[in-house]
Amino acid sequence: MSGHSKWANIKHKKDAADKKKGKVFSRIAKEIMVAAKIGGGDVSANPRLRSALASAKATNMPNANIERAIKKGLGELGDTVFEEILYEGYGAEGVAILIECLTDNRNRSASEVRMTLDRNGGNLATSGAVSWMFHRQAHFVVTGGNASEEALMDVVLDAGAEDIKAEDGVAEIWGPPETLEPILEALEKAGIETEEAGIVRRPETTVTLTNADKAQQVLRLIDRLEDLDDVQVVTANFEIDDSIADEVDID
Repeated sequence: MSGHSKWANIKHKKDAADKKKGKVFSRIAKEIMVAAKIGGGDVSANPRLRSALASAKATNMPNANIERAIKKGLGELGDTVFEEILYEGYGAEGVAILIECLTDNRNRSASEVRMTLDRNGGNLATSGAVSWMFHRQAHFVVTGGNASEEALMDVVLDAGAEDIKAEDGVAEIWGPPETLEPILEALEKAGIETEEAGIVRRPETTVTLTNADKAQQVLRLIDRLEDLDDVQVVTANFEIDDSIADEVDID
């Protein structure tokens, strides 16, 4: 996720398409499984599981899917073991990219990520090369009539939100990781639905892309990475300059 709302809009469109393909549910289910495996099935004692369930709720994931994922994580429905791997890389114009994976086959994931980067103008970086640029934050996406700073400010500031960005019917809310649940509860109390809610890695600085072709190349690279089955989240530190924003999109 870059800091520019144009990317928020593009990501929102892609997420909507991914929901139809079941990709979002599959990724959240993996996260629930890992959270339950590591921290147990008691939501009150497992912050990571609470975060995963908040994401599931924000995407209207069916309760049956959630319960099945928890049971799998607890070993009640099979012994598939997922491993967390963080890959770091670069895209066009020096854009830093973090690729978070949950996989049952480390070799497959490494090969697919490397190949995707190589084929789309990127390259794999060494561990630690770009991860220092990102810090974890609670993140929410709101769309529609409530997607304005005015409508959201009074609702979420008291819950700990630090930043609100809104443009073209898509609003992003940011806060410290510990504010995930308070902000989500405040939004629910106000009757405001979220399209996305969870803990993500936010870049401290961003690269502003001013060339439409380069911006398109970065977007295509992220799109291809997110299409990989093992990839959970792709985060990049770029903004798209307003002067070229209408020229780029995910194809």
